[in-house]
Amino acid sequence: MALLRIASRSAVAARYVRRPVRLDAVRLFSTENLASDAYTKPGDDRMVRLARTARFLASLEAEDQREVAAMLRVDHSGEIAANTIYEAQADVFGYQGKPKDKALIMEMWENERKHLQATSAMLDEYRTRPSALVPLWALAGRVLGGATAMLGEKSAMACTEAVETVIGEHYDDQLQHLDSISKKLAKKYTGEKAAELEAALALLRSVLIEFRDDELEHLDTAVEHDSQQAPAHALLSVIVAYGCKGAIEIAKRV
Repeated sequence: MALLRIASRSAVAARYVRRPVRLDAVRLFSTENLASDAYTKPGDDRMVRLARTARFLASLEAEDQREVAAMLRVDHSGEIAANTIYEAQADVFGYQGKPKDKALIMEMWENERKHLQATSAMLDEYRTRPSALVPLWALAGRVLGGATAMLGEKSAMACTEAVETVIGEHYDDQLQHLDSISKKLAKKYTGEKAAELEAALALLRSVLIEFRDDELEHLDTAVEHDSQQAPAHALLSVIVAYGCKGAIEIAKRV
């Protein structure tokens, strides 16, 4: 059965390839206001937002508090890994004298830097500890990024394709859970209190949607740059995908 799954890996990834995307159209370079700006750009409303987030957390059931903490811990861990993957790939392509491949990696890496900045700030705001295994995630990212880049630019793109396919599904799962929390709060609170809690939840939801869409744009870019033509593409994709899924489950708890 595992071999059959390997053979169908490209079809799974293709579900997330939505449209051609030019690198200069990636969300990072947009002039529009983004939800994550609340965490990456200083603003006068920070103290108000912190107080609102604290009240939002206090209003959640204990199980949902733990789930939100796990979400943020996983997302921060994922950004640590993503940054080190791209860092290693950029280093390898730079050493090999491949400026075009390095430039492509650098543009996607710039996106992930903003994600890491935002998730770090969100951990603080939501009073959530980072994963105790952050050094491991960083090392794993360096190894994976370096190894796939050494195999060639198509393998590096296959790595991005596999990772972002899993992450796209992961963000969708998180958004579904936030919808469940929203329904619980709507039954429990009304009036101004309900509006305040929904505002806090709306910001969190919007940030996750923004990040999910950014990651899926990376997936589109990888496919456009021949990720599926990489040697042993199906096998590499399955190995990376299972590694990502395992890391997600561990980071939720540790």
